[in-house]
Amino acid sequence: MSGLFGNLANGVKALNAQSIGLQTAGRNLANVNNASYARQRVVFGDRGTVVTPLGPQSLGVEALAVTQIRDALLDQQVVREIATTADLETIQSGLQKAQAGLGQSVQSATSTTTGVNGIAETMTEFFNSFKSYAATPTDVGEKQTLIQQAGILVDRINLTDSRLVQTQSDLTTLAQSDVTEVNTILQQIADLNIQIGRLEVSAPGSAVDLRDSRQAKLEELATKISFETRYTPGANGQIEVYARDASNNEVTLVEMSTVTTLSLNGSTLNAGPNATDPALALSGGSIKGAIQTRDGAIQDLRDSLDELANQLVTSVNATYNPSSTAGRNFFNAAGVDASSIKLETGLTASTLVASDSGVAGDNDIASAVANLVSKVFSTAGGDHIDGTFGQYYTNAVTGLGQSLSTVNSQLTDQQKIEDLVTQQRDGVSGVSLDEETADLMKYQRAFEACSRVISAIDEMLDTIVNRMGA
Repeated sequence: MSGLFGNLANGVKALNAQSIGLQTAGRNLANVNNASYARQRVVFGDRGTVVTPLGPQSLGVEALAVTQIRDALLDQQVVREIATTADLETIQSGLQKAQAGLGQSVQSATSTTTGVNGIAETMTEFFNSFKSYAATPTDVGEKQTLIQQAGILVDRINLTDSRLVQTQSDLTTLAQSDVTEVNTILQQIADLNIQIGRLEVSAPGSAVDLRDSRQAKLEELATKISFETRYTPGANGQIEVYARDASNNEVTLVEMSTVTTLSLNGSTLNAGPNATDPALALSGGSIKGAIQTRDGAIQDLRDSLDELANQLVTSVNATYNPSSTAGRNFFNAAGVDASSIKLETGLTASTLVASDSGVAGDNDIASAVANLVSKVFSTAGGDHIDGTFGQYYTNAVTGLGQSLSTVNSQLTDQQKIEDLVTQQRDGVSGVSLDEETADLMKYQRAFEACSRVISAIDEMLDTIVNRMGA
């Protein structure tokens, strides 16, 4: 556009464009510590050209759009790594609580259990009490000590199982709470979809702040479940969120403004309110970690405790009551798991026997029970456990410790990977103080230059209008 008035109009456009550049640089600097913010850039250009006596000329520079700098592939990779990290963190937390419930710890697969209040130590004291009782079968003090140690062992097994049950319950509560949060986040993503679609009808990619909010919600969702996203064709920036089932089929969670409500049914996360709805095959997130730990390592440990209790009841009763006399068992025969094991009703220091003959000083039964501590059992021979009582329990607890050690190592590596990917994404989308400060100065100088151009044109117009006739 030629002429002073045309140049004045172009100067005003340039002034407005540089002003928007200043605002954008300032907004970037203001969000330098906002992890959900992607730096923004002004797209400068012109709206077209016009034919003048001097040839085609631009209509003047304008700020055509404000866009955000994002790498979609890095965003997706960050989401995947967040889900994997959350999965491992939940497993680690669950295993740590289970180990604490044992009252003892295991450092590695080759170490022995440690701790003064664990089942291993209590079981050793129980058999040692039988050994002492066999040495002095008429000593009332030894009888009382044996009954006391037996009661402590039963209580310890019951308490350990109760703690593991509570840990499983806590993990179930965590998973259910996370499902509720997932449904809320999915609805929020759908609402943002609606807003983005409405605002970007005539300006694709312009709802940058809403896109930042949606990405933040996707990353929050990734801490709960694994999922994938893609842009909905022809839907003005809206996305679809979907997971997969066991057959790798897609299960839509968010499509445009439509949301699928998830529900937890036992060990299955269903895309719908019923257990018959499609089940999601999760690869990450805290829900997967909670279910996997609850139904995996902790349940395996409980099963091992049940087998240990069953073997203890069966073998001690068979040795203590070889004639199967009614009411003379050491342990109640009905309690054959960790939650129900208990002493026989009526078993006291006065009713305790050291031999089948009842002759004073005879100790065949007490000695036989004491020797069970070193007996090697075999499931192949019809027993409930393999190895001695101590070996079996140590192997079970060591397995939990090894699982925890493995998860600790995996989590350390995973956190490094997540940090690396996040740094790569921040290198693209993050705000650089140096870069934005330089842009701020650049836009400021450009604004001042445009102002000088407008001032010069204003002086020229003033000369033409007010002074040419003087």
